[in-house]
Amino acid sequence: MSQHGTHRPLVLASASPRRVELLRGAGYEFEIVVPQVEEAHDAVLTPAALTIENARRKALAGSALRSEALVIGADTLVYVDGDPLGKPADLEEALRMVKRLSDRTHEVCTGVVFASDGVVRHEFHVITHVTFKSLTDELIRDYHTRVNPLDKAGAYGIQACTEMLLERMEGSFTNVVGLPVDEVSVALQTLS
Repeated sequence: MSQHGTHRPLVLASASPRRVELLRGAGYEFEIVVPQVEEAHDAVLTPAALTIENARRKALAGSALRSEALVIGADTLVYVDGDPLGKPADLEEALRMVKRLSDRTHEVCTGVVFASDGVVRHEFHVITHVTFKSLTDELIRDYHTRVNPLDKAGAYGIQACTEMLLERMEGSFTNVVGLPVDEVSVALQTLS
């Protein structure tokens, strides 16, 4: 139950500490389940279609574990030139990723899916446009000593040391962190 009136128990199907923090910060009470899900990596899909597909897999797998609950699945990807940037394998790949984002605008897309009783109840996506400053290799390495890039799509976390990277942003800040909280709250009001 949440203080916002959801009648079913609320479950977040995510291991992301950032999503947990955002949802708690919005005043929701929920459980966390981390279902084992094989994520799609189909670069042919649009950012919206790919993130929603992965969020759907998480929400439905979570619903299989907790059918009586309303389960939230989410997936966030960073896109540049239409290419999805997932989590980097190592620090060198992290450096290359952030270097590619330097001095240009990229998209951050989060797909969100709500499921209960093994059925998708609602889904949507949010896109935020993020423009980075011109970044040197030294600055990126310095940033990566402050923020672990290996567990973040695009090898950066906008909530930490933002002033080092960010030129400007158009759209939802919480979306870039990993969960568009305003849109999730609206959906939860409709679903409760």
